[in-house]
Amino acid sequence: MQGCEFVTFISALACAIAKDKTPNEINILSTIFSQLGDTLATLAAINSNNCNE
Repeated sequence: MQGCEFVTFISALACAIAKDKTPNEINILSTIFSQLGDTLATLAAINSNNCNE
């Protein structure tokens, strides 16, 4: 998948997830997905660092 296609896919997915949700529900989902992304980045960094030792 090309970069622009990936961005378009993510935007469409966000719109689909947000459909029929309240602003508060969207805010909570945003927080959950942000934490998920941060945790995945942390795990990737830890795994990368362990592979370099």
